[in-house]
Amino acid sequence: MSHARPAHAAVLSAGSWGTAAAKILADAGTGVTLHARRPEIADAINTTRCNPAYFPDVKLPDAVTATTDLAAAMSGADYLVLSIPAQSLRANLTAWAPHIPDNVVIVSLMKGIEQGTGKRASEVIAETTGVAKERMAVLSGPNLAREIVSEHPAAATIACPDQDMARRFQTACRTTYFRPYTSTDVIGCELGGVLKNVTALAVGIASGMNLGQDAIGVLVARGLAEAIRLATALGADPITLTGLAGLGDLVATCSSPLSRNRTFGSHLGTGSTVAQAAAATRQTTEGVKSADAVLTLAHAHGIEIPITETVAAVLRGTLTLDKATPALMERPAKSEH
Repeated sequence: MSHARPAHAAVLSAGSWGTAAAKILADAGTGVTLHARRPEIADAINTTRCNPAYFPDVKLPDAVTATTDLAAAMSGADYLVLSIPAQSLRANLTAWAPHIPDNVVIVSLMKGIEQGTGKRASEVIAETTGVAKERMAVLSGPNLAREIVSEHPAAATIACPDQDMARRFQTACRTTYFRPYTSTDVIGCELGGVLKNVTALAVGIASGMNLGQDAIGVLVARGLAEAIRLATALGADPITLTGLAGLGDLVATCSSPLSRNRTFGSHLGTGSTVAQAAAATRQTTEGVKSADAVLTLAHAHGIEIPITETVAAVLRGTLTLDKATPALMERPAKSEH
């Protein structure tokens, strides 16, 4: 990777988190090309400096340029930052693979598990692109896009097997309002981001049902326990799950009305159907898509994750809300740890 010029990142795509990531990178001094699927979004970003679909009130830095031309977006990029729905990752990357520059570092912002395979985003990226794991990183943390574009203080973990690579990307995205830390625990960072979405759905349901703050505290604590159990079984360091990509993200996602997963859950808790909740939430809600995949992954490793199991059953329609709470509360008594 050349250091004779400023680093350049291609950000795919121009959704809420992709737009926020583009702003962070540009504010950190990194050049950014933002790929938008819709020409009107790319044109608006280039002419008005705003993304009208997500943040019409936020001015993007001049260092962000938008395009609908995928090959042009990736050309000369040092970093390929992926912010697309986890379930469309494989198909998109398979199509994009011929355009991916040699020696590019791929950074995943995805927080989902692929349905059908139970694979994490980094595993799908490796399979579809052939990029070595030393050139793949994951960024995860308590990062609500609306707060970040408003430049509220935030932090995240950048996990990459190559610590030097993680440090380079840390420099490429560090700003006065965004503080990235580094890690080598890709599995822990990815699973922390995935599991907190499912727990946030449970918290939203409990909130919508007016079950009280004690119930929410229980779900957050036991949701974290589920994340630690599963991540550790898959080779993660349990300490990662107590950090930004685990507990930090869990708290933000479970407590904020800006959280899609919590909002989706609260619609369910007040009596909406899954279809109605999806229509009301509008944007991709990764926890809904990932709950069954996480459950399958846990069962394959003999790990009990009762909160996830309950949420998945509610989403499938095989468990009604009036039976969901008893299903958790009437489980056999046990030691906490």
